This record gives sequence, structure tokens and C-alpha cells, in this order.
Amino acid sequence: MPGIDTVLAGAQGLYAAKGGALNANPANPAALTRENAEQFEAVFLNTMFQTMFAGLEEGGAWGSDTGSEAWSGMLVEQYANTIAKAGGIGIADSVQRELLALQETAGQ
Repeated sequence: MPGIDTVLAGAQGLYAAKGGALNANPANPAALTRENAEQFEAVFLNTMFQTMFAGLEEGGAWGSDTGSEAWSGMLVEQYANTIAKAGGIGIADSVQRELLALQETAGQ
């Protein structure tokens, strides 16, 4: 099982690869905060699913041919993104509340 440093480095890489929050509309801070919270949840879910599927035997849903490892990684990433966009498991809501509270505190 990877250490927390490895997980955080992977999450940072995924976030940077997607352009971070640069694609969001800065004129709408609530939408920007929501997008960041959903991205955080998607990275969390991706890490959780990668760990969960790592224990599966060769074959299964992924097959055992050349490149199956790459395809399984992409499929897991899409699972995580789809679940996060569809409401997720509640992490994005909590993260968004905390981000908004931090913004309010910083503005005082």
C-alpha cells in the first residue's frame, strides 16, 4: 500500500494535469470552489479505487493483455470523475463548506 506522501504527490500531479482551477470562471467564486471540491473528491476516489482494484488477480474486467494496466487506470479515473460529478460520496460538500469558511475568514 502506498504511503501518504505517494498518494499526495499523485493527487497533486492529477490536479496539475487537469489545469488546476485555471479553467474555472474567476468571476463566480462559488462555482470555482465547487469545481475545486469536486476535483478533490475525484482524486480521493481515484486513489481509493486504484488501491481497491490493485488486489485483483490478472484478468477479470481488465483482461491480461498488453496495455491492460494503462486501460484499467483510465477506466478507474473515469469512474472517479463520474461519481464525483454525480454527487459523489459527500466529500465535495464538506470540502466546499470548509473552503467557503476559509474564504470568509480570510476576507475579514
